[in-house]
Amino acid sequence: MARDFKTVGVVGLGTMGAGIAEVLARNGIRVYGVEQDAAALNRGRAHVAHSTRRAVSKGKLSAQDAAALLDRVTFTTDLADLAGVDLVIEAIPERLELKRGLFQQLDSICGADAIFATNTSSLSVTEISVATSRPGRVVGIHFFNPAPVMKLVEVVRTVVTEPEVLADVEALAARLGKSPVVIGDKAGFIANALLFGYLNHAATMYEARYASREDIDAAMRLGCRLPMGPLALLDLIGLDTAYEILDTMYKQSRDRLHAPAPILKQMKTAGLLGRKVGRGFYTYEQPGVPTVVPDDLTSEGAKHAAPGRTVDRVAVVGSGTMAGGIAEVCVKAGLETVQIARSKEKAEAARAAVEKSLGRAVAKGKLAADERDAALARLTSSGSLTDAADCDLVIEAVIEDVEVKTALFRELDGICKPGAVLATTTSSLPVIDCAVATSRPADVVGIHFFNPAPVMELVEVVHTVATASDVLTTVHELCERLGKHPVDCADRAGFIVNALLFPYLNDAVKMLQAHYATADGIDTAMKLGCGYPMGPFELLDVVGLDVALAIERVLYLEFREPGFAPAPLLEHLVTAGYLGRKTSRGFRDHTS
Repeated sequence: MARDFKTVGVVGLGTMGAGIAEVLARNGIRVYGVEQDAAALNRGRAHVAHSTRRAVSKGKLSAQDAAALLDRVTFTTDLADLAGVDLVIEAIPERLELKRGLFQQLDSICGADAIFATNTSSLSVTEISVATSRPGRVVGIHFFNPAPVMKLVEVVRTVVTEPEVLADVEALAARLGKSPVVIGDKAGFIANALLFGYLNHAATMYEARYASREDIDAAMRLGCRLPMGPLALLDLIGLDTAYEILDTMYKQSRDRLHAPAPILKQMKTAGLLGRKVGRGFYTYEQPGVPTVVPDDLTSEGAKHAAPGRTVDRVAVVGSGTMAGGIAEVCVKAGLETVQIARSKEKAEAARAAVEKSLGRAVAKGKLAADERDAALARLTSSGSLTDAADCDLVIEAVIEDVEVKTALFRELDGICKPGAVLATTTSSLPVIDCAVATSRPADVVGIHFFNPAPVMELVEVVHTVATASDVLTTVHELCERLGKHPVDCADRAGFIVNALLFPYLNDAVKMLQAHYATADGIDTAMKLGCGYPMGPFELLDVVGLDVALAIERVLYLEFREPGFAPAPLLEHLVTAGYLGRKTSRGFRDHTS
């Protein structure tokens, strides 16, 4: 039988501590909220009052329940008032000496049965626990901000945490309406360990001027459907907080990928801490306000000054899902399009797939029947590459094999008219390899659509060292015509999205491989703690483990970063033929 916590102390009533106090009181628990002085206590009381008023205004809490909630909270500046509580949760600043000092004080105040919990997001729970005479009764209980809203709670055990203590705290989290995930004491736990490695990589990408802040953020929002781009998220978290978390993680892991990007330290030192001060990677209307305002880094007008080339007729080479999706997008946008396959039969099958997709759009009310008919009238199917001869733009969407692609570009070079733009949809191979296979490398560019092309808004526009500026303008104008959002990046492995996404997925596999948490626990942490639409293992099974492994190998060979080396567990699953949903088994069994 789980312990019934009737009274809980919350020490520290900043945004997080006040939120935790509210959650506890909302669920019928008597709460003692403690702050260091009267001014801080009044701010904490105001936090709780404001949050409950907002819940009432949104119809999530009745006025009567809000009044009862506030009656359950006693605000005090005296730690001695916690003498009889069942549990104490600390939510004071992320400094080890402060937390250890507090727990030493509590150890002499609270009863022997009281449990101590730290809400730390990055510090060692073990190091905090040994400051007491009861390390077995100390646990981590990491809420996410805002605590009344976020469902995830990471329950952190140390090597000496008593099993019944862990079970009691886990049951309490469930009673509060949260989804508890039990994990070991490792810097960053699940969510921060995976999230901050990714955020750090994004900061490094920006620091290297690989892509603009706007393009990095747009790429991850639109390409991965994340709630925020990484640089905007760093501004929200606070660059000082991000730096401290990464520094703590690096000191424990010694993983170079956790070493804070130099730009984070520079911005922290300069006081550019993000949204809370009004300036970080972006400039804000005023401190604490999310509205971004233009600054001297905001691009003005068109990205590419050179006028673009005329595109009236497009060829799409390939008969797979991606090729069909691109052809569909082009004809819906009013472009005369020829889809070229290896044979007339494959071309006709590809056309039938486009027709079926357009039919579904009509059935769902997203497209009128006459618009479908007009789009299909603009689509020509062909089994001969020579039909690309009069096209203004040729987009290849064939197998992700550099030899196949370069051979195709050599052939297109001899067929296509002068001035035609030749584009590859590769997601990981060097665009320059395709370019130098032709006598016109200035006309070659990467146009990386995301799958499914008719749905996904993002297009990565990849320029090589040889790509002409008017070709980039042409592609941007095409994307606008297709209703897509283009982001610019240079020709290196992974471009923006895959270069940020797949190291994160690889880190998740390493975490599972180390038996730190289960696949379900990790997926839950990232969905509930970070708002991701899918957990890493759900996503890997959808993408295909073989595809993920191939991309990770390319990234590792490009950057020679030891942390990018594919996790052995991923390699073993691929060797065994467990490739994800397409084989009915990957990280999970999909047979049922």
